[in-house]
Amino acid sequence: MRALLIAPIGTVTELDLPESGARAAIRDHVGSSGAVDQGRYHPHALLHVHGSGQSIGLDGNLTAWALASAWRGMSLYPFHGPVVVTGRTQDGETSALDDDLAAHVHAVAQTVRETREAWQTRPPASNEAGVRELLAYVARDVAANR
Repeated sequence: MRALLIAPIGTVTELDLPESGARAAIRDHVGSSGAVDQGRYHPHALLHVHGSGQSIGLDGNLTAWALASAWRGMSLYPFHGPVVVTGRTQDGETSALDDDLAAHVHAVAQTVRETREAWQTRPPASNEAGVRELLAYVARDVAANR
């Protein structure tokens, strides 16, 4: 089953999850020994996140946050640790990620990388301004890939 892993450093890795053991594989990829939280930010996708990522000190995941925020159309709470993106069936079950949604993830990751690089030479005026700038760029790229 096709899925993508978004690392906190912003890299996106293709995954081939086993059909019968997808939950266990997802848990391994996000680094959780317990349950993994699922977030629905797009009607046809699920983001699988470590439920205790922030409290145990996992690094923030700007790319996953930007993706979920763009899909939801608003700035959301932060994500921490690795995040697995899968497809979603009509009844809410995990399924293979389709090509269009995978393209969204890759486009957002590229935009986040480019924005972070630009901030090295031209930092945003404030954190709030940086958030607005990044979300505007990501929303543009998600819209272009629909």
